Amino acid sequence: MPLSDRDRAILAFENEWRRHAGAKEEAIRAELDLSPARYYQLLGRLIDTADAQAHDPMLVKRLRRLRDARARQREGHAAGGGAR
Repeated sequence: MPLSDRDRAILAFENEWRRHAGAKEEAIRAELDLSPARYYQLLGRLIDTADAQAHDPMLVKRLRRLRDARARQREGHAAGGGAR
C-alpha cells in the first residue's frame, strides 16, 4: 500500500522538525494536528513499512537504529544492568 499524504507528512516532519521553533511536541500539534502520543505511534508503525523505507531510506534506517538502541537500553535496565 503506497504512503498516504499523512504518512509522507510525518516522515517529512521527522526529517526536518529541528528547523521549527519551539518544542517538538508543540510543533507536532501545530503542524500535523496530532497528539504527540499518536504521532509516535504512527511513526513507529510507519518506519517498519517497505514503502517508508523506499521513500526515505536514510531517515527510516536512522529512526530504526534509534528505536532499537532505546529498546536495548530499556532491556538492560529491566535486567538490572542500569542499577548501581
